Amino acid sequence: MSSELYSGFSDVARQAMMQPQESMLEVKNKKNKLYIGIPKETSFQENRIALTPLSVALLINNGHEVILESNAGQAANFSDKDYSDQGAKIVYDTKSVYEANLIIKIAPPTMEEIAMMKTHQILISTLQLSTLKADCLHALLHKKVTALSFEHLRDEGGSLAVVRAMSEIVGATSILIAAEYLSNIFDGKGLMLGGITGVPPTEIVILGAGTVGEYAARTAISLGAEVKVFDPSIYKLRRLQNNIGTRVFTSVVQPIVLEKAITTCDVAIGAMRADDGRSPCIVSESTVSRMKPNSVIIDVSIDQGGCFETSEVTNHTHPVFRKYDVIHYCVPNIASRVARTATYSLTNIFTPILLDIGEQGGLKNVIWQKSGVRNAVYIYEGQLTNKFIGERFNIPCKDLDLLIVSHR
Repeated sequence: MSSELYSGFSDVARQAMMQPQESMLEVKNKKNKLYIGIPKETSFQENRIALTPLSVALLINNGHEVILESNAGQAANFSDKDYSDQGAKIVYDTKSVYEANLIIKIAPPTMEEIAMMKTHQILISTLQLSTLKADCLHALLHKKVTALSFEHLRDEGGSLAVVRAMSEIVGATSILIAAEYLSNIFDGKGLMLGGITGVPPTEIVILGAGTVGEYAARTAISLGAEVKVFDPSIYKLRRLQNNIGTRVFTSVVQPIVLEKAITTCDVAIGAMRADDGRSPCIVSESTVSRMKPNSVIIDVSIDQGGCFETSEVTNHTHPVFRKYDVIHYCVPNIASRVARTATYSLTNIFTPILLDIGEQGGLKNVIWQKSGVRNAVYIYEGQLTNKFIGERFNIPCKDLDLLIVSHR
C-alpha cells in the first residue's frame, strides 16, 4: 500500500516538473517602431543635420520610418535624392514633419516650431542654456514632451559625447582658419603656418587645455608651428601633454608670462570655457593693442563671451574684423563651417541611440538602462527634471528616476 502511495507522489512530482515555468523565462522588451521627423534648420547659419542618408537607411532597414523636410540636408551637401534613395519620405510642408513621434534637429526649437509639435512628442536637440528663454521652456512643458539635449549626452566613458566631438572639430578647424588669415589672400602677414628649412615657424598661443585646446595643439604641431598652451589647471596641462605625446610649452596663467607670449605670437586661440556662465576673459584690450600688426585672434569661446576683451560676435558671412590692426575671427558656430564632417560625427552618436530606443521598446527603457542618455533628459512627459533650469526659471523640478519608476 505504501509503495503504491509513494509511486503516486512520484508521478505527481514528475508532472509538476514538466509544467511551464513562466517565472523563469526571459522577458524581452517589445520592439518599438519609430516615426522620426527631421525638419530643416531655421537657425542662422546652422548648416549641420542630425542624420546622414546612410544612417537613415540603417534606421529604415530596422523597421523605422523617417520623414524629412525638403532641403534639410542641403547646407551639408546632402540632397533630397540622397535621402529618398535610402527610403526617407521627403515633404515640402514643415508642419508635416512635426507629425512624427520623434523630432531630431540641431538648434533648439523656436516658438513657431513648438506650436507645430504634438503632445507627448519626443524632442532631441541642443538646449543652449545661455540663450534659453522662459516662454520656450513653458511651451515645451505645456506640450508634455520628453526633451533631450545634445550637450548633456554622455558616452560609456562618462564624457560629453557631442561636446567632445564638436570640440575636436573646432580645435582642428581653428588652426586651419588661422592659416588662411595669415596668408596674403585675406590681407594677412603672408606667412605659412608651419616652418620650412631655414625659416622660423609661426608662433601660436592657445588659451585652454581642454579638448579644443588639445586638438588645436595637435593640428598646429603637425603643421610645424611653435605652440604655447596656457591653462589655470595643472591637471589639464599635464593631460594635454600626455595625450599629444610630445613636449610642448605649457604654463599656468601667469599675467606677465601670458602677456609676453600674446604680444609676440602670430596667432592666439581663445579656447577657455566655463562650466556655467561666462568664459574667463584673460586677455585685456591693452595687451591686444600691443600685438604684432596683422596677427590673428581666433576666439572659439565667443559663445560664452570670449577670452579676449576686444572680441565681438561675428558670423560666417562676415567672419572677421580688425581692431588695433589685429584680425579677429569670432564666429560662435565654427563646426558649421565644416558641416558635412560635423554631420558625420553627430550621426555616429545619434544613430545608435535611436536604434536602442526601437530595440528596447521605447525611450523610457533606454533612459532607465543608460545613464548617459538619462543625463540628457531635461523634460520628461511635461515635467522639468533639470535642477539647474528649475532654479534659473523658478520652476519646480522632479526627480527623473522617480518619474520613470512611477510610469513603469
